[in-house]
Amino acid sequence: MTAYTMTIAGEAISAAETFEVIDPATGKSFARAPSGALSDLDRAIDSAESAFAIWKRDQTARRQALVACADAIRDGAEPLARVLSLEQGKSLKDALREVLGSSGLFRYYATVPLAPEVTYSDQHLRVEVHRRPYGVVGAITPWNYPLLIACNKLAPALLAGNTLVLKPSPYTPLSSLELGGLLRRVLPPGVLNVVSGGDAVGQRISEHPTVRKVSFTGSVATGKKVALAAAPDLKRVTLELGGNDPAIVLGDVDPRAIARALFWGAFTNSGQVCTAIKRLYVHESLLTPLAEALAEVARDVKVGPGLESGSVLGPVNNLPQYERVSALYADAERRGAQFYGAGPRAGEGYFFEPTLVTNIADDAPLVAEEQFGPLLPLLPFRDVDEVMARANASHFGLSASIWTRDLERGASLAGELDCGTVWINQHMVLGPYAPFGGQKWSGIGYENGRWGLDSFCQLQALNVSLG
Repeated sequence: MTAYTMTIAGEAISAAETFEVIDPATGKSFARAPSGALSDLDRAIDSAESAFAIWKRDQTARRQALVACADAIRDGAEPLARVLSLEQGKSLKDALREVLGSSGLFRYYATVPLAPEVTYSDQHLRVEVHRRPYGVVGAITPWNYPLLIACNKLAPALLAGNTLVLKPSPYTPLSSLELGGLLRRVLPPGVLNVVSGGDAVGQRISEHPTVRKVSFTGSVATGKKVALAAAPDLKRVTLELGGNDPAIVLGDVDPRAIARALFWGAFTNSGQVCTAIKRLYVHESLLTPLAEALAEVARDVKVGPGLESGSVLGPVNNLPQYERVSALYADAERRGAQFYGAGPRAGEGYFFEPTLVTNIADDAPLVAEEQFGPLLPLLPFRDVDEVMARANASHFGLSASIWTRDLERGASLAGELDCGTVWINQHMVLGPYAPFGGQKWSGIGYENGRWGLDSFCQLQALNVSLG
């Protein structure tokens, strides 16, 4: 069995204790990860603090280091993708896409400008705004896209001049530990530390007085705990939390023409995406034909182990999440819902077929809560004003989409939705050209592009008298 190690002060570090990592395709342990002690974390934070003094000084060196990180991830892509597929469940093809996307994030941020802005200048006065690093940053990441989300924090934070301690989810620690192993070869000791473990490690990162910024992606419940733990020290936080994202299909579209895009907007990564479609509102005239078109797409998608040839969608990542999605399915069944798809699959592993649900009310848990799995309710509407109110009737406000032939009308309706991102005739299309963040319970702060870089910077005004 492979011996996985943490990265602390540029060294490979084992731990006195380990914990099991489960292959969701079998429900059985296939590896063990180090369970970092609080003393390991304290050493990691100390090493990050020591490295910060030099790391922050040379922006050119940092940019060169980011390119080296991109190359290291690219060169190690195949074995890294295999580990990711085993622990997360996604297909090997999707895992490789995530790894290469992570490499691309480092390469992209190596080019993002970080120059001072001159906000005022005359013969007497020059005022500049500089972006300065915080110091030690804590990054706490989830299990659905463990590498991509980690690198979307690491790359801009490192460019800004911060040093980091990364704590991955205990459900998917191995790919992040292997990432640390690749990057410690090209980064100065202490610049990036990776410590695996349970909730106590994340709690300590959020509380530790040396950590000046915490960037967290995960559930609302845990995000609130991070914010509470960080508050006494007034440390800055970015929280990218859950979503119960609506898609609204107006009555002027062809159901068959949009079915495939809607399906992948909901079921990519087996529905385990914060921005995935969680509620599909369909004009009543299109409900049945769209449900049938989506079911036809679902029948062509093979669900199986990530490393099995031909698998397109993998299992739900972990047993608690599988049990939650199964409970939502059972509740919908008790309420008399109609299903297109087989739901939970009997046998080993946490497999759940992509399933569409109709004849279900807005107050059912499947609709009112975030399911985060391959189970999608379809909800009819007649009046546009009514459906907009239903879409906004949520504590969440991450993203949404509107599907219509009338682009001007779609853009107008987008302005009425309470969320951070609205797509027209597409869903879950993300990139560095737009900020990513949520409203209401879906988060605080922004990621992606220059906005993501800004989240790891504190502003300093420089006022110079010219005499």
